[in-house]
Amino acid sequence: MSRRNGGPNGAEKDIAAPVKDLTKPDPTQDKQARLLNSDSGHFSLIRALHLADFITALNGFCGVMSVFSSMRYCLGDPHSYTNIYAALGFVPLGLFFDFMDGKVARWRQKSSLMGQELDSLADLISFGVGPAAAAFAIGLRTPVDHVLLTIFVLCGLLRLARFNVTVTALPKDATGKSKYFEGTPIPTSLSLVSLMAYWVSQGWVLENIPYGTALTGTAFEFHPVVGLFIVHGCLMVSKSLHIPKP
Repeated sequence: MSRRNGGPNGAEKDIAAPVKDLTKPDPTQDKQARLLNSDSGHFSLIRALHLADFITALNGFCGVMSVFSSMRYCLGDPHSYTNIYAALGFVPLGLFFDFMDGKVARWRQKSSLMGQELDSLADLISFGVGPAAAAFAIGLRTPVDHVLLTIFVLCGLLRLARFNVTVTALPKDATGKSKYFEGTPIPTSLSLVSLMAYWVSQGWVLENIPYGTALTGTAFEFHPVVGLFIVHGCLMVSKSLHIPKP
């Protein structure tokens, strides 16, 4: 989760720069706010975006493409893995853009009101909805699987919302950067994506999902491996788990 601003709605990569006087308005944010609030032109929203915002949007683009690729796999030949590999591959590509937006923001020394919100929304799609859709595509398709995958996505949503609210209260170092993550960052779902990519490479999809199903033939049938998503979701929303930032 890239955090490009240290404000209460900031994104999750802090800017490693000298601490600014927070009592003084940020001129770049003031200009963007004026464009968003007073400019009524058809493309005023586009003009208000910064370069880092466009890079954040590419993260969201990767997330949506991941979901569509999972859907294409479901509609196509289950033995042709091109689309599911694409679905899984778009997630690390989204992580690249998630990393780069903060780099660009620091390089240009510009913070963005829009970027603060775009970052969380893009992260939810790329690292929450995308992996859950891929899990459905490869075979976690029972009703109970659906509920548990939805809980995983909601944990990601809550984790992002909590960070936006509590970021100013987290301990900071001399540069104003938060010392640790509270709960695992949502991009760590890349570990689940890597595991699913391995399963696909071995042909362990659909009826060959590792460990099969539990309560088979009942209304509560589910795949035990979906528990990995629940564990990951719990780690994201954990209050006591503190992960030091590099």
